[in-house]
Amino acid sequence: MLHRSNSIRIILSVGLIAAALGAQPAWAQREETAPALWGYGVKSCTNFLAVVPRRDTPLELADEEYLRYRQWLAGLVSGLNLATRHDVLEGAQIDAAMSRIQSICQNDPSEDFFNASLRLLRLLGQLKSN
Repeated sequence: MLHRSNSIRIILSVGLIAAALGAQPAWAQREETAPALWGYGVKSCTNFLAVVPRRDTPLELADEEYLRYRQWLAGLVSGLNLATRHDVLEGAQIDAAMSRIQSICQNDPSEDFFNASLRLLRLLGQLKSN
């Protein structure tokens, strides 16, 4: 299991480094195309805000769509945690992150869920470095 864990870290790290440096594989024919994004991250903040439960609603009773956004964020955070070898949420829980993303989306409903999530992660990283 340890071997697989290390392999995953290496693959994710190499991919993130290559992406950060703008590297393209030799078989890539297209120039300057945006990377493909899948899942709930590509949905708009407006769509996300439409399914956010009221504050007094227990998570177990939340809309299934909201729970899918939550799981998408958990996957993003887990992948980044593996790739960077540190907690990108800086100790915050997923539900606290969802609440902050809700606030970000309320301020800019035209944003997509992916970019709202990244904005939160950047903010948390800046708070740690200060």
